[in-house]
Amino acid sequence: MRLGDDIDDHCSRCKRTMDHSVVSMVGEEVVKVRCRTCNSEHKYHHNKTGKKEMTAKEAFDKLIASMPGGQTEQPAGKTERKKKKQQPS
Repeated sequence: MRLGDDIDDHCSRCKRTMDHSVVSMVGEEVVKVRCRTCNSEHKYHHNKTGKKEMTAKEAFDKLIASMPGGQTEQPAGKTERKKKKQQPS
């Protein structure tokens, strides 16, 4: 690895793993990088976000819940209706 080489890292501004250029090194270790998308310069995160990576099941459940009409506490097809007040005759 040399200065100016391309490296993947988690960009703290873009909030995604993006292409970066190596800006600073100490010995053989990368210390600072610059995002090639937004040009922000930050310390090298070793491509870690600090958040636990979701399992496939968690990702699927999150996707389903975000869709209109996604999983709810009630079974599909059954909705709760408001009862009309009966008026005295």
